[in-house]
Amino acid sequence: MPQPAAEESSGSRRLGIAALVTGGFMVAEFVGGYLAGSLALMADAGHMLTDTAALTMAFAAARLARRPPDSRRSYGYERVQVLAALVNSLGLLVLVVWLAVEAVQRLLDPQPVHATMMLWIALLGAAVNVGVALLLHRDHGEDINVGAAYLHVLSDLGGSAAAALAAVVIMTTGWTRADPALSLLICALIARGAYSMLGRSAHILLEGTPEGLDPARLASELREAVPQLEDVHHVHAWSLGSRKALITLHARVRAGGDTDEALAAIKHELRSRYAVTHSTIQLERGRCADDRETASGRRQSAARAC
Repeated sequence: MPQPAAEESSGSRRLGIAALVTGGFMVAEFVGGYLAGSLALMADAGHMLTDTAALTMAFAAARLARRPPDSRRSYGYERVQVLAALVNSLGLLVLVVWLAVEAVQRLLDPQPVHATMMLWIALLGAAVNVGVALLLHRDHGEDINVGAAYLHVLSDLGGSAAAALAAVVIMTTGWTRADPALSLLICALIARGAYSMLGRSAHILLEGTPEGLDPARLASELREAVPQLEDVHHVHAWSLGSRKALITLHARVRAGGDTDEALAAIKHELRSRYAVTHSTIQLERGRCADDRETASGRRQSAARAC
């Protein structure tokens, strides 16, 4: 369900703080990774660069989504956040390819690594990522925009943990290939989450049915709950963003049924059962007008073909 303006403002503020903290540490980690000769640290710094960009984009999208509808965008700007999630997911997949190529090259040609420096920087990076993740945890399940940014942060936390583990392995065994080997492992984890988020945002942009909403079941439940209804058909449901679902449907009212009462009852059921606060309902008596037009169009097409 839509959140109050104060909560949305608080969420965007948390995104802004997270972007500043992540960007600041990214510079320090890259310099440290370069000095330590660690691909895992430099890759993690590159990942933190995309995190910073992702968080900044999510922050901008959250701010823009609060703008009211206008004459050109009658639904407002809420879907900007879904676009941001899509771009962030694609960015993560591009990053995975780059990291994987670099890791394979390091596996074939191992480089010396300053393991002690690598370990301390990785642990500090993990601490920063834990703090940012806690900052975003509250909203990540409901807001796809924050969810995509949260995924960036979690995958970067995994990168920091992998770098720390690689440092420990190198310090105890001297096996420098642990650095790129663990980088490949974290690539697989990042790719899995990014692909899931990409599919979710693409589903919304393609006007897919909201998760947990079955049009056929909705029509059946409305017929059972509203006694004035004879039939419910042409049910279409989609989402503007990760929170706001919209529905259009046709409802045929029984002979003698009160259309005002039927409309009010349908609106109530949609709000209470499905949390749908915006719906467009076409009430009908007798045959559906759209079906008549479709049948007429088919007859005209058949006549022209003859």
